[in-house]
Amino acid sequence: MNFPGHRPIHGDRVDLVVAEASFTVLGEITVQGVLRDGCGFVELVLPDADPQQRRALEKVVRFQYRLYRDAVLLYASPRLQMRDVRRATSDGALVLTGSP
Repeated sequence: MNFPGHRPIHGDRVDLVVAEASFTVLGEITVQGVLRDGCGFVELVLPDADPQQRRALEKVVRFQYRLYRDAVLLYASPRLQMRDVRRATSDGALVLTGSP
């Protein structure tokens, strides 16, 4: 699958795989490619329902994810370098930013 473009991909489940653990997040999830300072990044927007999970993700260095909608795989990422973990100002969603 190609790296996500500027058009958002919406799913209802994401499986995150990190070196220490794996997480499954359910809810409204969006993946989108973004361009900043001439560099391409992917932003994964998750509902921020579990503060402990957010704190664990803030320590992650590399991650992969698989995005699903209605149990159908939409996108499987390569291993990504975690660049940023932040809360969205508009709705408090958790935004993970990664790059290949």
